[in-house]
Amino acid sequence: MIRPMANLINIKELFKPNISNNLVNKTKGDRVIWGIVVILTLISLLVVYSSTGSLAYKYSKSTESYLFKQFGFIILGVLLIYFAHRVNYTIYARVAKILFLISIPLLIYTLFFGVQLNAGSRWIKLPVINMTFQTSDMAKLALFMYLSLQLSRKQNVIKDFKKGFLPIIIPVVIICVLIAPANLSTALLIAGTSFMLMFIGRVNTKHILLSMGIAMIPVLFLLLLAVTSWDKTAHKQKDLPAIFSAGRIPTWVGRIQTFMYSKKEDEGDEKSYQINQAKIAIANGSWFGKGPGNSEARNFLPHSYSDFIYAIIIEEYGLFGAAFMIFIYLLFLYRCIRLYRKCPFAFGAFLALALSFTLVIQAIANMGVAVNAFPNTGVTLPLVSMGGSSFLFTCLSIGIILSVARNVEQLEGKNLPVVAE
Repeated sequence: MIRPMANLINIKELFKPNISNNLVNKTKGDRVIWGIVVILTLISLLVVYSSTGSLAYKYSKSTESYLFKQFGFIILGVLLIYFAHRVNYTIYARVAKILFLISIPLLIYTLFFGVQLNAGSRWIKLPVINMTFQTSDMAKLALFMYLSLQLSRKQNVIKDFKKGFLPIIIPVVIICVLIAPANLSTALLIAGTSFMLMFIGRVNTKHILLSMGIAMIPVLFLLLLAVTSWDKTAHKQKDLPAIFSAGRIPTWVGRIQTFMYSKKEDEGDEKSYQINQAKIAIANGSWFGKGPGNSEARNFLPHSYSDFIYAIIIEEYGLFGAAFMIFIYLLFLYRCIRLYRKCPFAFGAFLALALSFTLVIQAIANMGVAVNAFPNTGVTLPLVSMGGSSFLFTCLSIGIILSVARNVEQLEGKNLPVVAE
């Protein structure tokens, strides 16, 4: 009788689930960042479920279908974070150039043959899974990986224009030029993040200012065109010259004019409709909000589940909820800056900083548009807006940041020694 009992005990031990060893012990990196991921994804589930009523009605679907779809994206995204953070971040240095070179023809293909939306090509359709894929998301991630690698390798000659500056600025110019015709706001955000990274990476300030000046020329031209083509008497846009009516130039000019000249009496104007509905949502939210699922503006506000999701958050959770969202993103940035200061290797430090900058700047841009602090940009709120390729690449970026954090933990003696860069 003793022997069979021993065998039974062994079998129980063999099949006993050891979740702690398999998941918790293998999940490393900054615990605060992990907590931020959990908080933002929970907020995403609540707000996406609340804001997709009009979308469900439009396509004759139930709001639960979008809830389960978002839940699926979150599960896939968290798995992506987990597996990305398990990879030693030095591997990303080895694939950075390859991804950067792949992203260039993808952007060119998207520019000419991509899915058309508002006179701009931003997506390509993947044939097998029939899902649209925004190539600028991949290009942005590849650029910052490659830029971090170049900054880490060029520190000895970083002040030299030819040997240090040109190898860094040329990739930025290539990506921004290819993205700008279809998505100017994303190109500007990428350029701004790149300049910040260059400044921290000890690039010559004169070279940075020169590049910023050149980059501002088309932006200032658009501002000048918006001002000169606005009829103040009739309070509407004049007809643009034929040469400036191509592509998305009229859209960019219109957004600037709406931001600069829209008034309260323009509530019925089509161009001001989105921001006016966002203002109504914010006004309804007051200090404490109307409560989860009680938004009224979601039935009238276009893209309330993506571009203007922050307005829905304010309506349902009030100004306290809005302030909490800002706090969460700033906390994320603080933890990444702390990681940058602790990481002993230049590539990992620059990589964590670059990816955190781009995510937080994107969040600020999205929230700024919702409260009419910036012209409409069309960027999503990271980890909160309804899932898509942008959501998954955001998760991949966070996974890479956590990979750097896991590496720092190992160097601090919490785990096995790490292989140096």
